[in-house]
Amino acid sequence: MEIVAGGWSWKRRRNSRLVTFFTSSKNGRADTSSSSSSSSSSQQQGQGHKTTGENSHTLWVSGATMATLVMLGLLHARRLYDDNQLEVVRDKGIEIEFSPDAKASLLRLLPLRSISRIWGFITNVEYPIWLRPYIYKAWARAFHSDLEEAALPLDHYASLRDFFVRTLKEGSRQIDPDPHCLVSPVDGTILKFGELKDSGAMIEQVKGFSYSALSLLGTSSFVPVGEEDIVGDCIEENNIAEETSKKSWWRISFASPQVRDPTPVCRRMKGIFYCVIYLKPGDYHRVHSPVDCSILLRRHFSGRLFPVNERATRTIRNLYVENERVVLEGRWAEGFFALAAIGATNIGSIELLIEPELRTNKLKKILHTEPPKEREYEPQGVGVMLKKGDEIAAFNMGSTVVLIFQAPISKSKTKGQECDGCDSSVFNFCVQRGDKIRLGEALGRWSV
Repeated sequence: MEIVAGGWSWKRRRNSRLVTFFTSSKNGRADTSSSSSSSSSSQQQGQGHKTTGENSHTLWVSGATMATLVMLGLLHARRLYDDNQLEVVRDKGIEIEFSPDAKASLLRLLPLRSISRIWGFITNVEYPIWLRPYIYKAWARAFHSDLEEAALPLDHYASLRDFFVRTLKEGSRQIDPDPHCLVSPVDGTILKFGELKDSGAMIEQVKGFSYSALSLLGTSSFVPVGEEDIVGDCIEENNIAEETSKKSWWRISFASPQVRDPTPVCRRMKGIFYCVIYLKPGDYHRVHSPVDCSILLRRHFSGRLFPVNERATRTIRNLYVENERVVLEGRWAEGFFALAAIGATNIGSIELLIEPELRTNKLKKILHTEPPKEREYEPQGVGVMLKKGDEIAAFNMGSTVVLIFQAPISKSKTKGQECDGCDSSVFNFCVQRGDKIRLGEALGRWSV
């Protein structure tokens, strides 16, 4: 019994040890498995965070892409509607007249500057390389852009903004070499042009509403709008004393050479002309110099950002005067010269190549009564020299350019009689309203 009991007891102890061994081994494996599981879980969590970050970036790019495509669709639909309405009006031979409506009043309540900044932010989002050609081709189809003229392959334009301000292939635009020709500074559509004959120098926005050249360029502008400035006369011998004011050197710089001569010297009579060119979203967005000129100063007006399409021109008073704009003033061979680059909704950013540090559509409260920021280019009286066709500025989308300039209007006269042997140069526009024009093509010519 004892042996049996002892044997039973030994077996029981041995079994007990075996149970303990296997239990501890199992627990050990469990602990190892637990630590492995814990480590694996940590790695999975890390990968999860990384994946979440990547997903967030992907979602953001996808969201920006969708916003861009939606905007493209809306703009395309709007363009088709506007084009159809214009065709109907033109077929009927009706001239569009100024007619404000409720929508124009509503636009004044919208935060258009903020909307333009958001759109600018979206257009700066970089798209995946494989997606870029599809977006830009969709844009080209919607707004009739010629992608064959782009200087780079489509997948080289990282963002919609880069695509907007793309350069053209060499030779895509031929600049008219005629020295007696003023060329278009942009690709666009001719809206208005003419001569400023009255002392008020009023520019027609649309039939039934006009604005003054001084309100567009600024009250400190040196545009010669008076009778004595517009029409030249014979110059008797005299000496002009130098004055120190800014206006003095400007007006002296425009004067014909003064020489002591007892006989009257005839000079050509000059008129003031203007031309308004609208850039559609699909047009080439860079602005070039229309003549050989020197830019003497720049004015930046921080205004509103109303749209500048056809509907806006006939419903919003002082459209170009109220909108943010950059005005460049200078002189050319025939006298005064100014170019106004007008901002618009989604186009608050106007970039000057001759002044890269200039920033438009800044995040600040805009007081529409505040004076423009002005800068005079050095050296004084000389400024920045430009050749016909040189780049001046760039829009981040389509917009409007207004040119105001002096040019010959008729042969010179002496006081009360014709001047024998004087030039009979007359500036004539060679475009019509509604014409599509490309950079470098002639806007007007004169003979000598």
